[in-house]
Amino acid sequence: MASFEEIKGKTDRYLFHNYGRIELSFTHGEGCYLYDTDGRKYLDLVAGIAVNALGYAHPDWVSAVQGQAARMAHVSNLYHVEEQAELAERIASITPGDIGKTLFVNSGAEANEAALKMAVKYTGRGKVMSALNGFHGRTSASLGATGQTKYQSGFEPLISDAYEYYQYGDVESVKRMITKQVAAVMVEPVQGEGGVITASAEFFRAVRDLCTDCGALMIVDEVQTGIGRTGEWFGIQNFGVVPDAVTMAKALGGGVPIGALATTDEFASTMTPGTHGTTFGGSPLVCAAGCATLDIIKRDRLVEHSKELGEKWRADLRAIDSPKIVDVRGYGLMIGIELDSPETASMVQRECRDRGILVNVAHGKTIRLVPPLIITEGQAAEFTSTLKTLLS
Repeated sequence: MASFEEIKGKTDRYLFHNYGRIELSFTHGEGCYLYDTDGRKYLDLVAGIAVNALGYAHPDWVSAVQGQAARMAHVSNLYHVEEQAELAERIASITPGDIGKTLFVNSGAEANEAALKMAVKYTGRGKVMSALNGFHGRTSASLGATGQTKYQSGFEPLISDAYEYYQYGDVESVKRMITKQVAAVMVEPVQGEGGVITASAEFFRAVRDLCTDCGALMIVDEVQTGIGRTGEWFGIQNFGVVPDAVTMAKALGGGVPIGALATTDEFASTMTPGTHGTTFGGSPLVCAAGCATLDIIKRDRLVEHSKELGEKWRADLRAIDSPKIVDVRGYGLMIGIELDSPETASMVQRECRDRGILVNVAHGKTIRLVPPLIITEGQAAEFTSTLKTLLS
C-alpha cells in the first residue's frame, strides 16, 4: 500500500491541478466510515458529494456489482440490454406522474445536456431559463445553464446566448422572463452547490403553471436531490409538483458513474435514433449497481429514514445556542448550516477533520451535510456535539 507522500507525489506529477485537494487519501471504507493511509477512521458526512447513499462496501451492493462484472461489464447500446430495462422499470416505479421513460448517460451534466437537447428539439425554441446561483454541470450546455459566473469565467466562448437567468424562489422573476421563445425552465428543488437553498411550494407550483401556459418544459435537476436524499425519492415531491422531465445521477449508482433523464412518452419520442447517444451510458455494470441501490433503499426504508432522521437532526442543530449559526435548512439528509463567515465555515471543516469527521463547505460559508442514507442517529449526534463544542 502506497504512503500518502507517494500518492501525493504522483498526483502532483501526473494529474491536472484543477482540484483544490485536501491533504488526505483513503484506502477503504465501511458503512459511514473512511480510513486514510495512516489507518485513521473518519465519519463521512460528504458521501462522495451525495453519491454513496449506501455508504461504503455495502455487502448486497458489492455482491451485485461483482456478479455483473463477472458476467458482462459492457456491451454497448447497439443491442438490447437487460440490466438497462430492469433499472428503467425501477425508476418508473418511483418517478412522479406519467414520467416513465428513461435515457441512461454517464453523469449529471450529461443528463442535463440530454434534457436540454430534448426540450429544444421538442419545442423548436431557442431560449432556456435557469436560476441564478444554480448549478447544472460543467460541460458546455450545462455550464451555460449554471447561473454562477465563477464557474463560467474563462469559458464564455463555449456558452451560447440561449440562456437567461431568473431569481430562484421569485415567481415574479420567472413570470417577467418567460415567453413563447422559451424551450425549458430548469430548476433544482434545493440548490446544493448554491448553499443548500430552498424555495417554497408556491414557487414550484407557479413555475409548473407558467411552463404549461407557455408551452415550455419544466426540467427538474435532481442530480443531487434525487434517490431519497431529501426524504422523498425526488426532491420535487416535497412540493407536490409533477415536472415534464427529471435528471438524476450521483446516488443512482451507489458509487459508480451513471446519469439518467426520465420523462414522459410524449417528450421521449422526440429523441429518435441518431438524435443522441453514448458509448458507455447504461452499461450492464452500472445498471446492475443501480438496480441493487434502489432495491436496498426500498427494502431498508431509507427514504423514510432520511425524512425522519433529517427532521430530528435539523431540530438538534437549531437548538445549538451560537451567534455563529445564521440558519439551518434543508430536507431529509441534505442539510445546510449557514455560518456567519467563510472563516468560521473553514474552521469548522478543518477542526471536524482533525476530530475524525468529514464535512463539506458549499457557497463559501455553508456547511453541507449529505451523508450516506444509512447514517444512524448516534452518528448524527456525534457531529452535532462536535459542532456545539467548536462554536462554543
